[in-house]
Amino acid sequence: MDSSRRQGGIQQLLAAEQEAQHIVNAARNAKLARLKQAKDEAEKDIAEYRAQVEAEFQKKVLESSGDSGSNVKRLAVETDAKIQQLQEQAATISHDVVQMLIHNVTAIK
Repeated sequence: MDSSRRQGGIQQLLAAEQEAQHIVNAARNAKLARLKQAKDEAEKDIAEYRAQVEAEFQKKVLESSGDSGSNVKRLAVETDAKIQQLQEQAATISHDVVQMLIHNVTAIK
């Protein structure tokens, strides 16, 4: 009876070891599944963030390139206005400048 009792105890230990191995394997598989899910979610978040940053960058590029076109137009208008102003000033004082030059050239010292 003692040997059959030992045999039953050994069988019980083997069954418990198998059950423990199944539990460990299930936990390991669950951990791997959670890690894979976390990795997939992180990759998704990274892709969304990258798309958002890229969209902001493209928007700024469009804004700055559009601004350069309007800046060119604005500078051209300002330059034309300044040229017109200088021509008007030159026209109003040209007679005085010519008179001053004639006076200084003809003056005997």
